Amino acid sequence: MQFPDVVRKRRMVRHFTSDRVDPSTITRILQLALHAPSAGFTQGQSFVVVTRPDLKKRIAQLAGEKEYVTSGFHSFISEAPVLIVPCTSEAAYHRRYQEPDKIREDGSEIAWPVPYWYMDAGCSVMIVLLAAVNEGLAAAFAGIPAPQFQDFCALLHLPQDVVPVGVIPIGHPAPDVPSPSLKRGRRPRREVIHYEQWGGTAED
Repeated sequence: MQFPDVVRKRRMVRHFTSDRVDPSTITRILQLALHAPSAGFTQGQSFVVVTRPDLKKRIAQLAGEKEYVTSGFHSFISEAPVLIVPCTSEAAYHRRYQEPDKIREDGSEIAWPVPYWYMDAGCSVMIVLLAAVNEGLAAAFAGIPAPQFQDFCALLHLPQDVVPVGVIPIGHPAPDVPSPSLKRGRRPRREVIHYEQWGGTAED
């Protein structure tokens, strides 16, 4: 599949068949995700792969699957053959930028105007989503509500400095209910693509 086709075909699919996903496919997807960029080559991203039905069910509960079902969607988290939980570690970035080749001359760490550990995690997530499509599969993304966040971390025995950014269900697509948010349509390109400065056009 050509890259533009992979990008255009990608969407959040919220219903999966019961067909299993070959573990080697997940391995290939994650091997690609490991090539995501990271500030200072910190490589602060990590992943938890979950296939146990009981664990998937508990994750689905903590990720608010009941609310999705109430809204008319399928039980797409618990039914997916595989769940990937992408994680990041802010502490890993601070450690990296205190190493000799990154620390400032005065011994201080750089200022972080943007939490790049989340930006890098987002890059990893996008690679997983695109790689799933390239493998003929489908995927979705679900966040973790704040009230359930600590229970979620405890369930997966995550270290204290490792933060899960969400859950990626992966499987073979089944007919699903499109998100009503899609009715908003895509924003005009002139509103999101600017040249030279904010508001600048290609003709400027």
